[in-house]
Amino acid sequence: MSKASAYFTVNGIDGKHEVKELKRGLDMLNGVNSVSVSGPRVAVDFDTTGTNQEQIQRMIEKLGYTVSDARLENHIM
Repeated sequence: MSKASAYFTVNGIDGKHEVKELKRGLDMLNGVNSVSVSGPRVAVDFDTTGTNQEQIQRMIEKLGYTVSDARLENHIM
């Protein structure tokens, strides 16, 4: 099991409803362990055997948001 964290700057998050919708959508992805939203910044901790940064970004975009920046940190275990 390999863990990683992906960090996104997401445009269009305007309130609590959007935060809840975004968290719910990302939690549906296999391998996502946690989602944190603070303003336009979204942090996702995940198991790389279940999903990857590209799939997470596609889900964010599928939910109707625009990603303006993304970065990945792998955690060696």
